[in-house]
Amino acid sequence: MSNPQRSVAERIASEYYDSTDADRFYEEVWGGEDIHIGLYASETEAIAQASQRTVSALMDLMGALSPGATVVDFGSGYGGAARRLAKELGVRVEAINISAVENSRHRQLNQSAKLQDQIRVHDASFEDVPLAASFADVVWSQDAILHSGNRQQVLQEASRLLKPGGVFVLTDPMAADGIDTASLRAILERIHLPDMGSPDRYRAWAIQAGLSRDVWQEKTDMLIRHYSRVLEELQRREQELQAKISPDYLQRMAAGLGHWIDGGQKGRLSWGLMRFRKPLE
Repeated sequence: MSNPQRSVAERIASEYYDSTDADRFYEEVWGGEDIHIGLYASETEAIAQASQRTVSALMDLMGALSPGATVVDFGSGYGGAARRLAKELGVRVEAINISAVENSRHRQLNQSAKLQDQIRVHDASFEDVPLAASFADVVWSQDAILHSGNRQQVLQEASRLLKPGGVFVLTDPMAADGIDTASLRAILERIHLPDMGSPDRYRAWAIQAGLSRDVWQEKTDMLIRHYSRVLEELQRREQELQAKISPDYLQRMAAGLGHWIDGGQKGRLSWGLMRFRKPLE
């Protein structure tokens, strides 16, 4: 059931990710427990393996954490990153996600991994996180904030949650700096929003929220490669997938992936790893 207090953007995102077609597609094709853009070692590398490399890269970027430290994951999906953080680093993870379907599977996978005591899954928006200020050592997000209708508010929430000296590490598909919104019409129609973030916008929003960006690793070629790999897998397995996923969804997904690939190749999109830091008081 939808939450009447959610914004239009939040309702659209939750309804999409709660749909049976989307759930099956992301589980079958996009990487299983990780449904974000991967860092590829080759053009034919498995999507799930490349996705794991992105998690590793963000873990390196956030720096050393003591066991028992707290990470808040914005847009946690099925919880692949949350489980790695909990298992490998011994941290506690507060997972914030608006999809009830994803959250249900996330909790089941946590139980199976015996990590339910370290990971708490919240049916909540990262625009309004139900946690106290100065709660987190790290805020983490992978390719989720593009779905927000108020990305500046998301940066404000990250800043509010972080302890002094804490960091916010993220990836997000963005418009390239200086790109006219009209050139992204096909992509914006797919995510049902009027605009996207950009590297410069994120830096400005962070400053307004009291954070400073100290790392920006631009890797837009990985966005192009990732969407190309997902499209290749869809096309290769299309007949098999049609037994589980509606042909209409697969057709729309293929068209959407093509728009992302085209936008990246034409220099209209940007993607990479960012780190923002909250100053010590």
